Amino acid sequence: MSSDPWGRVDETGTVYVRTADGEKVVGSWQAGSPDEALAYFERKYEGLVVEIGLLEKRVRTTDLSSKDAMAAIDHLREQVDAHHAVGDLDALRVRLDKLVELVDKRREERKAQRARQSEEARQAKEALVTEAEELAQSDQWRAAGERLRALVDTWKGLPRLDRKSDDELWHRFSHARSAFSKRRKQHFAQLDAQREEARRIKEQLVAEAEALSGSTDWGPTAARYRDLMAQWKAAGRAQREHEEELWNRFRGAQDVFFAARSSVFAERDAEQAENLKLKEELAGEAEKLLPIADLKAARAAFRQINERWEAIGHVPRDARPKVEGRMHAVERAIQEAEEAEWRRTNPEARARAEGLTGQLQAAVDKLKGQIEQARAQGNSARAEKLERELEGRQALLDQALKGLQEFGG
Repeated sequence: MSSDPWGRVDETGTVYVRTADGEKVVGSWQAGSPDEALAYFERKYEGLVVEIGLLEKRVRTTDLSSKDAMAAIDHLREQVDAHHAVGDLDALRVRLDKLVELVDKRREERKAQRARQSEEARQAKEALVTEAEELAQSDQWRAAGERLRALVDTWKGLPRLDRKSDDELWHRFSHARSAFSKRRKQHFAQLDAQREEARRIKEQLVAEAEALSGSTDWGPTAARYRDLMAQWKAAGRAQREHEEELWNRFRGAQDVFFAARSSVFAERDAEQAENLKLKEELAGEAEKLLPIADLKAARAAFRQINERWEAIGHVPRDARPKVEGRMHAVERAIQEAEEAEWRRTNPEARARAEGLTGQLQAAVDKLKGQIEQARAQGNSARAEKLERELEGRQALLDQALKGLQEFGG
């Protein structure tokens, strides 16, 4: 008879395995020695250990379904319970029991995960519906249309909910898309009508523009072309296939008129350019009068220059402010010199200036006396107040004396 810690072979060749419930018959071995019999059934036990280990790994690391995992566990349990192996079968049962607990735990985790995913999908679809309903009111036809198409693709990528919830949300989503499509169709139908009206108006504008193209009434015709252009812009765009052809005719008619006008104006511009050259020479001559030393002579010379200036015709409009500004600057300098001369020779103004100066001088002298008196009495606060007042009066007096000097006094 042969034995090991988990099994034995009796004299008849019967193989036993030891379990918590006592010995169990494993099988009969007649083909060799008892040690060979134990080794054979021990290898079968090792095979069960390997299979259980592999199943444990699959359950922990793969997406093996709970149903398939339980079927594999039951199959292994049948083999363990059949007692056709020698080893710690009770330990294998414990491992299988723990594996059942793990499968149950994984089943609950997957159930909770599916619930979370379902709730996330619900929230995602509700968000898509909300955005679609907002887009249904948009007038940004291209951007909103592209966004709605993107929302459909996003919807298709989300898992389905329960049938009732999914159908309700899809109905709202589909209704929002339909409402947007209906509004967009109405908008473009209206736009087509507007473009047809624009085409009709622009054909009339083109006809009038072509009729005016030979006019030589430059001012009124140019003004009328500006009116026609304003009406053209206000009419909006016609259909694409008509807009360019109508614009080319309209612009072409204007080009004919304005080319003819430009030819006429070119002669005028040449004359005005020559006038500008003459006026710039006169402006330079006038500027040589500055600074004014002899007012009477400067006034007479400027008058003579100005008479020659007036005899010259128009200059280009864009050059007019600069050249006229040079003449005006000389004229202002002469006027200022005249005003200064008048102030110097005006007896009434001199008398007023002298009177004001005398009054301010008397006030300053009086304040100085009061300050001395206050200091003699030890009233420094009053003295300081009077000194501040004296500073103001002295400044006014200095200004008045400066003005009096302009009269030569």
